[in-house]
Amino acid sequence: MNHRFYNKTKIEQQSILTLIAIRALTIIAVSIIIAVYTGIYLIGIVTFTITLSIIAPFFDMPSLKSSDKIVYYSPLFLAEKPKNNLTKIHGGTLFDYYFVIDRSLNGKQRTDFIIQQYLSGLLAFIEKHKTNKQMKVRGTSYIINKRTAEKIDFKVVETNMLQKIILIYNYFNVMVSNSIAKNKLAFPKLSNTKTFEAGIGQLLAKRDYIKTLSNTLK
Repeated sequence: MNHRFYNKTKIEQQSILTLIAIRALTIIAVSIIIAVYTGIYLIGIVTFTITLSIIAPFFDMPSLKSSDKIVYYSPLFLAEKPKNNLTKIHGGTLFDYYFVIDRSLNGKQRTDFIIQQYLSGLLAFIEKHKTNKQMKVRGTSYIINKRTAEKIDFKVVETNMLQKIILIYNYFNVMVSNSIAKNKLAFPKLSNTKTFEAGIGQLLAKRDYIKTLSNTLK
């Protein structure tokens, strides 16, 4: 897997995480000092919340991967373990965007690359689970639009309230991810976020189309 973080040794990975933790604690400490000095304690609270939201995936994703709670089917396509014939799929997090996306690419190239990685990962996922045609796949994305999703037989379903709350809490995390994807400061419209669902049987029927679309974006 072409993921710069996971391609490093365990010692190198730990060094990166330690550096991130030190920088985050420094930012939080400075914000607390400013908050106490100015008497505006909201500064400390907001800084702590935003900082925690941004750095969380840098610690969560390696841990989830190590415990096999998350499986990477491509560097930017992840899936949870199936539960009751339902698998939740995810696009790459800010952590993955940071270590996977080539910084020399422009905004259009980055977006095409992200979608291609989604499709490539989806193909790998279909291949692994092709014998379980009763399984359903569900994912939430602000990058894949309804028209593209429907072409590969995903249907739009209602995004549950918990998912909406998580998105709101992680707004700044999503904003940084979106900015990396667009190669410019880009504020995401959470209203564009949609939840998609499809059965493995439906995806199998569209496998050739998905493969063609993936190859077109390479």
